[in-house]
Amino acid sequence: MKREGAELVKHINELAFMGFVEVLKNLPEIMNNLKLCKKDILHFQPDVVIFIDYPGFNLRIAEFVKSQEIKSLYYISPQLWAWNRARVKAIKRDVDKMLVILPFEKEFYADYNYDVEFVGHPLLDAISRYEAESDEKLFRQKNQLSGKPIVALLPGSRKQEIAKMLKTMAEIPSHFPSYQFVVAATNAHSPKFYQQFIKDKDVKIVFNQTHQLLQVSYGALVTSGTATLETALAGVPQIVCYKAGSISYHIAKYLIKVKYISLVNLIMDGQIVKELIQHDFNVDRIVSELEKILENRETRQNIIENYTKLRNKLGGEGASENAAKAVIRFVNS
Repeated sequence: MKREGAELVKHINELAFMGFVEVLKNLPEIMNNLKLCKKDILHFQPDVVIFIDYPGFNLRIAEFVKSQEIKSLYYISPQLWAWNRARVKAIKRDVDKMLVILPFEKEFYADYNYDVEFVGHPLLDAISRYEAESDEKLFRQKNQLSGKPIVALLPGSRKQEIAKMLKTMAEIPSHFPSYQFVVAATNAHSPKFYQQFIKDKDVKIVFNQTHQLLQVSYGALVTSGTATLETALAGVPQIVCYKAGSISYHIAKYLIKVKYISLVNLIMDGQIVKELIQHDFNVDRIVSELEKILENRETRQNIIENYTKLRNKLGGEGASENAAKAVIRFVNS
């Protein structure tokens, strides 16, 4: 958004805290950020406020925006279908228009008599663009990679999750000497931050090239989140991984009401990709499951065929344009 000319008052990396315990620890900072946001809205006096994802913060601001009689649109729905469905009531009260990117969300909201608009998933546009631009030889040369098949390691984007995930992920390469392992990193964190978790000198790190990395990867270990869907749309067989703090995990296990944690499995309503969660996220299990998706032709083919069905469910390309048109219609209404 900054690249397109938006002025950033606060970057998301300064706002995002994972887990129930972590949120409690950082509550004073979160409250200060809410106050800053409200003050900025009053100063700017917008015609419309557009919320994008990030429900813990945005739904509180949505209530404030409604009290100021400012129109609001929410793009990318909170995952209420997973937990805290009572929040639908707050959304119906405070959000004037909702745009959703997952096909089953329209039906979910219809059960609560709230009409939302499905615009498609923006990742399809991004993946299509990178597919057209992909040049494996150039990518390997640029990042000093060997000629071995690549396994991508996607440890997440926030410091807390990277610290939990990458240390274990980085123990896997020694079990697969025929493959080149590459970490997808973000410029929000320093090379030194990532390097502290990696002991194997043959493991490479590439910054802000996740899409490009997936285009040339043979397999992947992916931290649960949007990255699982991104990996699937790139056609890369994957193992979905996640580990939270002990207290946060047990609270989440009690509250979350879905069968799967990965978007791939949720959208397809079945286990298309293997999920290794909490205690299952260990070296032995990862090695066993990764071997299947790298070496077993039938397993790979089955995953890839289901990825094609997944693409069809997401409605094709043009999601970003659909969303932009919906916003313009709403602003002019």
